[in-house]
Amino acid sequence: MTTTQRILDLAAAAPARHGEDLVLLLSEANELYQQGLQDLRRNVAARVDKRITMELMGAADAAGMPCDASADRDEVILLLALAEWEMTPAAMAYTEMAEDAARRGVCLIPED
Repeated sequence: MTTTQRILDLAAAAPARHGEDLVLLLSEANELYQQGLQDLRRNVAARVDKRITMELMGAADAAGMPCDASADRDEVILLLALAEWEMTPAAMAYTEMAEDAARRGVCLIPED
């Protein structure tokens, strides 16, 4: 099963879950979200290997992810990957799942 399919399955199951069950689903989806983003970051890094960092900064800005002039190449590549990743069905499903969980009082960030 792909990362995307698993996130979509978790997102589909989430509305029927509550409490700790929802936290477990959200936690698994979060791990898969991070894995998918890192996989895409590696792909983006390979794709832009020959491009200069300033050119990548312009591409990040055009993608709606402006970066500070002090950003290093890895940070810019991560911004490019994030811009691309956020448009995937997996990332959109995870975001919707997390927002719905938050509306129901469930969050992965522990309370102090």
